[in-house]
Amino acid sequence: MAYTAIRKMNLINKERFHCDYGPKQPKLYVNSRKRNDLKSAVLRFLHNRCEELRFDAAIEREEQEKGVYLGTALDPGQIPYNMQMDINRLCLEKSLETFCDSGVAEDAYSVYYCFLEIFVGRYGRSKKMIELLSEYEQNGSSLLMKHRDHYSHSVYVFALGLAIYETNENYRRSFREFYHLESAKESEAANNFLEFWGLSSLFHDIGYPFELPFEQVLSYFEVNNQRRGKESPFLAYHNMETLTALDGRAREHFSKLYGKTFATSVELIAHNVTLALGEAFDFTEEYLLQVLNQKPTEPDRFGYYMDHAFFSAVRLYNELAAILGPEALTRQHVDALSAIILHNSLYKFAVAFYKDKDPSKRKGPLQAPQSPLAWLLMLCDELQCWNRTAYGRNSRTELHPMDAGFDFSNNAIEAVYEYDIAESDKIAAFLLAHEAWEKAPEQSEEPRLKAYSDMAGTKQRFTEDIRKIVDTSGCPLTVKTHLCRPDFKSKRVYLSGSNFLHMYDFAVALHSRSMPPDATAEEMERKFTSHSLEYQLSTLNRARNFARYLDAIQCFYTDKPVAYEQVLRFGKKDAERFAPLEHERWLREHQAMGWCYGREYETLPLDVPAEEMKKARSALREQLRRHKLMLDGELTPERAMLHYHHLSERDQQKDWKPFNKLLVLLKKFDGVRIYRL
Repeated sequence: MAYTAIRKMNLINKERFHCDYGPKQPKLYVNSRKRNDLKSAVLRFLHNRCEELRFDAAIEREEQEKGVYLGTALDPGQIPYNMQMDINRLCLEKSLETFCDSGVAEDAYSVYYCFLEIFVGRYGRSKKMIELLSEYEQNGSSLLMKHRDHYSHSVYVFALGLAIYETNENYRRSFREFYHLESAKESEAANNFLEFWGLSSLFHDIGYPFELPFEQVLSYFEVNNQRRGKESPFLAYHNMETLTALDGRAREHFSKLYGKTFATSVELIAHNVTLALGEAFDFTEEYLLQVLNQKPTEPDRFGYYMDHAFFSAVRLYNELAAILGPEALTRQHVDALSAIILHNSLYKFAVAFYKDKDPSKRKGPLQAPQSPLAWLLMLCDELQCWNRTAYGRNSRTELHPMDAGFDFSNNAIEAVYEYDIAESDKIAAFLLAHEAWEKAPEQSEEPRLKAYSDMAGTKQRFTEDIRKIVDTSGCPLTVKTHLCRPDFKSKRVYLSGSNFLHMYDFAVALHSRSMPPDATAEEMERKFTSHSLEYQLSTLNRARNFARYLDAIQCFYTDKPVAYEQVLRFGKKDAERFAPLEHERWLREHQAMGWCYGREYETLPLDVPAEEMKKARSALREQLRRHKLMLDGELTPERAMLHYHHLSERDQQKDWKPFNKLLVLLKKFDGVRIYRL
């Protein structure tokens, strides 16, 4: 009974109609070969542990007293509020399932979207925070010497943490004890972890847009292998109070929370970190605050590196305070910010000094009971080094793992990192060079082939470095390497592309096709967000698949002027090619979300006035989760195609006509054009 509100709706319908019409319990993904692989563990955590996520008992009582539903489906008031919360959780589960299969940025986007809608508020209010990182990396990172993706990376880090919580009882115990959840229900503890781990992991790198310009300047002077140092020109950030100052409401709130007054978010985080780690690692709050204040203003003190973690924590605080209000932020929110600010270099080089030449200064690895969120973030951030798009000039030529397989059994982690077998010549050359070096190590530096040599070498630098950062005694780590052929089938790479096309704006435009041509962006967004997360995601998925549909009719979109025939309208011939693909997507999406075939919502007797009948039947469809256009049984492309051709012309047009309106809206809002090859 993983989805309890959906189950309750099923029982209500059984009593009402004396038949089991639905809704059905969603199916859990099961790997028949491995129970504790990454995907299985992640989805099992969401499906089984997170019951009653974001449920509201007061709203449920109000529904019972007034005899109305307060949850939103296609329209407000169609389903119980807690049922909407169950469906929201299912959206997150299915988005993570899709991402685990592909690892692509478009699927990472859906995970961000779900998390923000569930825990923070409307995605549209936070989209700049998320999209800025993705856009900076795509457009600016090729100017750097070293840089790899942090957008999909953060969702992988999120998934790794969920899998560890699900499979490692030692970590679960540490988390529950640290946050005094020992006597709480399992679902209450899991839901708490999901929220605050999500904040820590999904947003731990959003400060990279501050680090990238710093690195671009240094890269300009490093082209000729000039080392960064005293001779390097570098950027520094001043006037930081504009980012870090706490307003009066925040000062008053955190003064009550901690018994101390803070002028900036940096002071707040420094105090919180010191409470957790100061005594164990022998540092004072004054010392830590001085280091943090110097991070953006004096990067020359830190080896001429800018710490994106500082900006990630500050940026996330501002976002949470603006959307939720500072009064809604708890110590656990500040713990998430603390985990973020520690994860990159602060803990390693200013707290634990884990690589100091003087062994007496090294403070040892962080233990999970000392700061569970920070411990997990540092572990998962180190583990997640596979399937990351390389942007930097040097990064594109280095050898990095393209995939990884995990086994989280027995409270341990076994990771097998997969490398492209086509790179065997690089590996062979490295092995020969390393063999020669071993005979005379004093004559030259040890050859490295990052990251392969750190994982496959006898010294096991990869695992040893992790053990120096975090204590793995409660979560033993084993790392292996494997050569194999890459599988690009799940990547879904198409010719279409735009530097300025954001998926959210794309979906809002697509959804607003029936609105007047002079409708404003605000009006279109208001209509889009009046629907539930499930319906918003469906439109987003339609927009995301647009590149695939264009590819099927030998077209593409771009915001660059190109010498190809511009497409001004899709005709019936085009529709015959891509409309069945859209119908198949719709069927698969609905099947995954637990919808079944059925027309009962059109015929079951309802005791409502005639003028309200249409509205009541629409609501009943949502309460039963049955649809007359669905297709039960195994779904194949052939069955989906046949099913499409049996639809009425009116229903067929739903799969392609919206895209004609989209052509006009894209031109209006994004400057994107569609061309035919």
